[in-house]
Amino acid sequence: MTFEDISEVYSIERMDSVSKALEEVLRYALPQGGITVGVYEAAKSLNVDPDNVVLCILATDDDNEVKDVALQIHFTLIQAFCCENDINILRVNNTRRLAHILGGVGMHGSEQMDLHCILVNVPHAATRKNPALGKVNRFCRESRCMDQWVPFINLPER
Repeated sequence: MTFEDISEVYSIERMDSVSKALEEVLRYALPQGGITVGVYEAAKSLNVDPDNVVLCILATDDDNEVKDVALQIHFTLIQAFCCENDINILRVNNTRRLAHILGGVGMHGSEQMDLHCILVNVPHAATRKNPALGKVNRFCRESRCMDQWVPFINLPER
């Protein structure tokens, strides 16, 4: 096994570990009312109280990423705001999986809500000690040290 092979295996295992931690963070924050869903709702929440936002998730499906210029503009503005306010950002590639993790929170009647931007709000200091949130935050911090300012996570179907 070469160094590149070992590095690739470590990277895949690490990303899988972080994606599981992200799922845990979302499932923990949801019943506490700590999830804000939607680009416009996220922008409003960031404007009102950015101090309680601990994570910003920007999600696309592979086919939407290239085609939707307006979505890319929104992402750029949200990323800039999050960087300015020291809020960790993750890019995720599977909005269907996010809808499943959130238990249909993205469904409004028969129409699907906007799952392209999800904020995790943690207003209480005790909940900031969540080990899964710590793992996601460490991943974001380490990614920034490697000049990957907005790390990408693959959320596999389960």
